[in-house]
Amino acid sequence: MIWIWEWFRQSLTKRWFLWTLLVVNLLGTIYGFIWYGNQLAATPAFLRPFVPDSPTGSGLFTLVLLTYLLGRHVPVLEALAGITNFKYGVWAVCIIVAGWIMGNELRWTDIMLMVSHAGMAIESVLYARFFKLSILPVGIAALWTLNNDFLDYVMKIHPWLPSVLEPYDGIVGLFTVMLSLLSIGVIWFTNQMFTRNKV
Repeated sequence: MIWIWEWFRQSLTKRWFLWTLLVVNLLGTIYGFIWYGNQLAATPAFLRPFVPDSPTGSGLFTLVLLTYLLGRHVPVLEALAGITNFKYGVWAVCIIVAGWIMGNELRWTDIMLMVSHAGMAIESVLYARFFKLSILPVGIAALWTLNNDFLDYVMKIHPWLPSVLEPYDGIVGLFTVMLSLLSIGVIWFTNQMFTRNKV
């Protein structure tokens, strides 16, 4: 098993692996924007950029993969992608599971969404070791992420919730803010742990 993990770890920086992840993330991002189609249509134009949370995270991560293929690092992009991709990956899985516990029927699309969103969170943690992070880009990403939470739950543009969770909108909002803080911490400390080990 150790050799499988070692092969996988070394594959993270191989061009064929980066291209594979880029295509998967790009297709998922396109599907995500289509998924948000009805909500985008019902949202005022000036708020639409803040509506499609998950596809924005995966889209940013797709751009990070592209910069790696070009041999570049963009710290602000890495911070934004790592934090939002992790956050919305975990958020979607938690919301689907919470809806199921509260009585929603678990459909095949829910399972597909859980698998794909879990993948978003996992890839963010795996690639955090390669990010070139400092306080400034992480601070910018943190401000963006928390501002998005403010708009989601004060302006009421958060992703549409399963009907069984709609009465708990405030609790979901609090959970989302806490998850933002957790996501910032996970990406920052994962990155710093590997950075220190390289010295």
